[in-house]
Amino acid sequence: MDLGFKGKVAVVTGASKGIGYAVAKEFLKEGATVVISARNEDGVKKAVEELSEFGKIFGYALDGNSQENMNILAEKAASITGSIDAWVNNIGTNKKRSGKFYTEDELDYIISTCYKSCVYGCQAVFPYMKENGGAIVNISSLASHAATAIRSNIYASMKAAVNGYTRTVASEYAPYNIRVNAVLPGYTETPLLMGGFSQNQLNELLRNNILGRLAQPEEIAKPVVFLSSPGASYITASEIEVTGGHVKVLNAWESFVQNK
Repeated sequence: MDLGFKGKVAVVTGASKGIGYAVAKEFLKEGATVVISARNEDGVKKAVEELSEFGKIFGYALDGNSQENMNILAEKAASITGSIDAWVNNIGTNKKRSGKFYTEDELDYIISTCYKSCVYGCQAVFPYMKENGGAIVNISSLASHAATAIRSNIYASMKAAVNGYTRTVASEYAPYNIRVNAVLPGYTETPLLMGGFSQNQLNELLRNNILGRLAQPEEIAKPVVFLSSPGASYITASEIEVTGGHVKVLNAWESFVQNK
């Protein structure tokens, strides 16, 4: 499908692996020039090497928890054609607290990574979209609608904050023909998820999933790229769940049992 990205520039933050990597790949396959960022320099280099077979890609190692760094990334991306057409805020983490309560450092890290980076990204790209319009997609989480309990509850809170920010900034940017939406992935087969759960824990999680399986990163990436395209020109301030119907019904596993 031609989504209209030939000759366009797309930026994806936190894209050295997982969902961000898959989003960058989909943009490249649609003909966009892609700029990616992540903290780890080796990870960025590896991603650029692997993805370069699909199109023109640039990578920058920087910490997105800083307005200055997001401004630098936007400036570098805009230098390619003079503007930026799509921007995906994908930086995030689900770090568990070490004790019964969060320390100040733990709290600041999660708030910065999951929420401030999103705000900084939206602010950084605005000067380069305000003349010709564009699309921003913020990667939120199913946890923002179905809060995560016990030791990672701040993650859910910050992703809910991303949803709220998405709606307000969509209204603020609308006069400039800039659309802003949030995509809420469910449980997805990424290094972050697979490193945090045992197989038994995953099996229990999937009992509440209508499709009965984890998402693949490309299944999240395709809706993100579509929302960034002219085909989604009347969609803004929306929260799009891509969750396999997780926690939408009780006892989802029974459908699979009865149909065996």
